[in-house]
Amino acid sequence: MLRDAIAHIEAKYTKSNVPALRAGDQVKVHTKIKEGDKERIQVFEGVIIAKREGGPRGNFTVRKVSYGVGVERIFPTHSPRIDKIEVVNHGDVRRSRLFYLRDLKGKAARLTHDEGAGVVAVTPGPA
Repeated sequence: MLRDAIAHIEAKYTKSNVPALRAGDQVKVHTKIKEGDKERIQVFEGVIIAKREGGPRGNFTVRKVSYGVGVERIFPTHSPRIDKIEVVNHGDVRRSRLFYLRDLKGKAARLTHDEGAGVVAVTPGPA
């Protein structure tokens, strides 16, 4: 009974338009940032190094290098703060967790991409 109630509540907050994400994908995550009483969209672009399933509780970790410093950010997949997720490229990787990218620098940290992978943009719909 309790599980049914939790599943019912989670179903209301689950987004139906999330693209298929996997480790190695280069993505642009458009997040809503609130500054005072204004709200704007900020784009975080990087490589997915880890993904955790779990329906509405799932999340994914995106890593980028900004001014020589590695920055990682964990995004809840079904967060209302995420406006849009764009898949720029699908990386050709053989692992589900790409934590080894943390130790690589420069050109060594690049991933090869699948041929023919285009931009996939998913805009939010009714939640």
